[in-house]
Amino acid sequence: MDGYPGVIGGDSTKQQERHYYLLSELQTLVKDLPSSSFQQRLSYNTLSDLALALIDGTVYEIVQGLLDIQHLTEKNLYNQRQKLHCEHQALKQDLARKHKEALQSCKSHNLALLKSNQQAEQEALEIRVRDEQRMMDKKIVAEIDQKVIDQQNTLEKAGVPGFYITTNPQELTMQMNLLELMLKLQQKESQSGIL
Repeated sequence: MDGYPGVIGGDSTKQQERHYYLLSELQTLVKDLPSSSFQQRLSYNTLSDLALALIDGTVYEIVQGLLDIQHLTEKNLYNQRQKLHCEHQALKQDLARKHKEALQSCKSHNLALLKSNQQAEQEALEIRVRDEQRMMDKKIVAEIDQKVIDQQNTLEKAGVPGFYITTNPQELTMQMNLLELMLKLQQKESQSGIL
């Protein structure tokens, strides 16, 4: 089997050959999965259905689009987190500078009160920073969770077997394994000039 360009409608023999080729490649790739329990869960029927979904190459394009969106989202979220971190660093530096200037101009009889007030300001800032970071992290997790749901929904609507909206960790791992299989197969077909 030298090559099978995407088959749309057309010759059912070529479609069947492409299906068998994809199924064979998927069966080979499954053996490289990290967990034998996931290998066992990927039945012949599941792999056959996945091969059917991959025949015309549309699913590859969908997966690549979802991957691009995911990378942009992750980069954006990382940049937001970094921006918040930089803002917090600037606040801490400003407060330290302000405290240093106040200490230099403070009269000795007010020193204890000043240090007490500065300690309270420092603790208040640390609490604010911790709360803002926690809120940002929750926002990031919620946004990533939503992206996963969007991806599951898109792949389910595209007819890719094994994809549906779930938060079950085992099912999510299974879906990640299916995505890994599709990406490896796409890469192999691209390198061999089939796609």
